[in-house]
Amino acid sequence: MTLLSRILGLMRDILWAKYLGASAINDALLTATKLPNLFRRMFAEGAFNAAFVPMYARRLEGEGEETAANFAGEAMAALTMLVALIVIAFQLTMPWTLNLIGGGLDKVAGPDGLVPYDLAVLYARITMPYLMLMSLAALFSGMMNTRNYFALAAFAPTLLNVVWITALLWPGAGKLPAETLALYLAILMTLSGLLQAGFLIYGLKRANIRLPLKWPRITPNVRRLAQLGVPGLIAAGITHINLMVSHTIATFQTGAASWLYYADRLYQLPLGMIGIAMGVALLPSLSRSLRAGDDDGAMHTLNRAAEIAAFLTVPAAVALFTMPELLISTLFERGRFLSSDSIQAAKALRMFALGLPAFVLLKVLAPTFFAREDTRTPMIFASLSAVVNLILGAGLFFTVGFFGLALATSIAAWGNVICLAYVQRKQGHFIMDTRLVSRIPRIFMAAAVMGAALWWLAQYAAPLRTGNIFWDYFVVAVVCAIGIVIYFASAMALRAFGMADIKDAFRKGG
Repeated sequence: MTLLSRILGLMRDILWAKYLGASAINDALLTATKLPNLFRRMFAEGAFNAAFVPMYARRLEGEGEETAANFAGEAMAALTMLVALIVIAFQLTMPWTLNLIGGGLDKVAGPDGLVPYDLAVLYARITMPYLMLMSLAALFSGMMNTRNYFALAAFAPTLLNVVWITALLWPGAGKLPAETLALYLAILMTLSGLLQAGFLIYGLKRANIRLPLKWPRITPNVRRLAQLGVPGLIAAGITHINLMVSHTIATFQTGAASWLYYADRLYQLPLGMIGIAMGVALLPSLSRSLRAGDDDGAMHTLNRAAEIAAFLTVPAAVALFTMPELLISTLFERGRFLSSDSIQAAKALRMFALGLPAFVLLKVLAPTFFAREDTRTPMIFASLSAVVNLILGAGLFFTVGFFGLALATSIAAWGNVICLAYVQRKQGHFIMDTRLVSRIPRIFMAAAVMGAALWWLAQYAAPLRTGNIFWDYFVVAVVCAIGIVIYFASAMALRAFGMADIKDAFRKGG
């Protein structure tokens, strides 16, 4: 389901690039959509889920359905009140608070008479209610994931992409002024939130999961949830904080925010399929093992998660680093997205690729702390990572160029991973077993063989493109397919992985 969501997201971005390109209007819309998404990922999917899922799982396993349902009701009431206050505060102060992430947008009218910053304020006011709806959706998803109902929760985000794609495929979309099309997309974002929340409520009823309605109160459960959630707010949302810092700085160069966005969307494809999906499944699994006193089982689960993450992520990173120009130009270069935009976005994609394994490992390592209700340790390292990203990103932006922001994000992510892994090993919670130690070098060797082949194939494939979208996509698909075959063949020959391992990875709850 996560794979489906990411594929639809890529289709959406292809259409988005065609109609909005890398313009100042697109920078304004991206800023408006990033604001609720940042707080959604930090508050709802980050801090809240990091604290809620282990507490909910413990009550469900140890105290029964009724206690777990009452806790979920208290949590929903508190979350709704908190997020409602945040949304209202932003609506009232939007002309000033938008400077947090869009301070570099032009505040004077351009040749078309439009003020990018004013457009961003308008769009952001429309999209902010999406935060409320997605916060509730995160709670519903956490409850379902704890009980191993993953599919419906993973499918819900596809509804946003379905709504946007439908609008962009409307025959009249290309005839609209860019600022009008962007306005409609902002409205549809919030409407899709209603669809997602409603769909998950249906999922809860289908799974017979109780969620009583309660008035917001500061109960002992809510107090404990807040104690765990505040550190998790920083810890779980660090990747998104780093990306937001990059976006904020990028707004000081017209088009840079859009170039970073399209590069970000491509590396988010494997990150979503591997890292986010694995993190969603891993936290409930670890929580159950620890509540049952099965430390050995938790250690085994973590080692296998790291192994699968490396096996799938390293080749993805190598592919993105090896042929970014071919991928970006083939997918996005049409309409208002120019060849010069492809060159710039490819520079950012190559820098993001360096950090892709780190971004995925964060999704593996962070749940090991959250499952033990330790959100403070990840918070400390996440804070240090954010500082590194801010200082390094600003320095590189004004020296080497905008793509230095992507490089700074990758460096900060690796620093965070190293610190988390060191503490886990020191505490005895994550010690690499013999199987993992022996397979990591083999995975890198198999990926290197694939990377060399892809580099040669990309040089040969680029002149074969004709501008026909179906033929060009076919060319890239063939290149990618050959790369996958080469990687799997190399991995099998080097005994980096086996078919039995792949089958085990798809076991429910595994």
